[in-house]
Amino acid sequence: MDERYSRQVLFPGIGKDGQAKIRKKHVLIIGAGALGSGNAEILTRAGVGKITIVDRDYVEASNLQRQQLYTEADVAEKLPKAAAAEKRLTAINSDVEIKAIIGDVTPEFLEELIADVDVMIDATDNFETRMMMNDAAQKYNVPWIYGACVGSFGMSFSIIPGKTPCLNCLLRTIPLQGMTCDTGGIIAPTVQMVISHQTVEALKMLVEDWEAVRTSFVSFDLWRNQYSSMKMSKAKFAGCASCGEERTYPYLDRDNMTKTTVLCGRDTVQIRPAAVMEVSLEQLATQLRTLGYEVKGNPYLLSVEMGSERMVIFQEGRALVHGTKDVTHAKTIYQRIMG
Repeated sequence: MDERYSRQVLFPGIGKDGQAKIRKKHVLIIGAGALGSGNAEILTRAGVGKITIVDRDYVEASNLQRQQLYTEADVAEKLPKAAAAEKRLTAINSDVEIKAIIGDVTPEFLEELIADVDVMIDATDNFETRMMMNDAAQKYNVPWIYGACVGSFGMSFSIIPGKTPCLNCLLRTIPLQGMTCDTGGIIAPTVQMVISHQTVEALKMLVEDWEAVRTSFVSFDLWRNQYSSMKMSKAKFAGCASCGEERTYPYLDRDNMTKTTVLCGRDTVQIRPAAVMEVSLEQLATQLRTLGYEVKGNPYLLSVEMGSERMVIFQEGRALVHGTKDVTHAKTIYQRIMG
């Protein structure tokens, strides 16, 4: 196996000692979509000792344009992304322990998963899970790497507990992107750019080269040829509930999670956001129609057709997902549309 990693070992930032450290580390990836599959493949090829990848969704045809681990056969079989990823990653490098978990991330579940993790990578599609990850990282002192992309726009930030601002701090300073690939579209080069930023930071952390870890917030728009890097040291907030002096880890509290209810006698799941939202129904309808959805509405709600399912969205962010009793599936649909 020495030959396998020879080019990586030749790189001065890693070397033999760094490669030995990489082989002993455990990376947790939340999400097995575009960012998750790309991060997982690169780190598997790099020889990370163990990779745990968690995802609740299955492979669909629309994923193949940018989610590099999956094939048309996976779509035909409706394979869960985590299972399909495990199969492909094991074929790439049998020397790496791949643990695939098919399921939703809850605070309790995440606190169990993170116990022996060295680095955590954000590859999710919603801020509820990201904020859970942020609080768990602060509570258990695990560095993690935020990443997001939509359209031609992407961003990334490395979060080191006790050193950098956390994601909760950043929300006070930066208006982070709320659109999703289902409402704003996505091009594959944007995904690859974010993956590159995330995986290089992960490698720095795995070899313990903390001085090399980027502490600036990176964002870019590939289509408009824009790139920015902002220093974020002043964004750290002493009163932050996640990383401040009197932290309470609010996003590990189930009361702050999206509420779901299966409506009695109907194939319908009601979803309420943790906090009341103000949804611009007109703007959302325009975005969804541009992407080919059949949308009907009035001043009070939108009805969005999605094959055998339909979602009705109200101004306060509440939604009814018709055509399913599966709460996890309904949350996936909701977060794809609402961000």
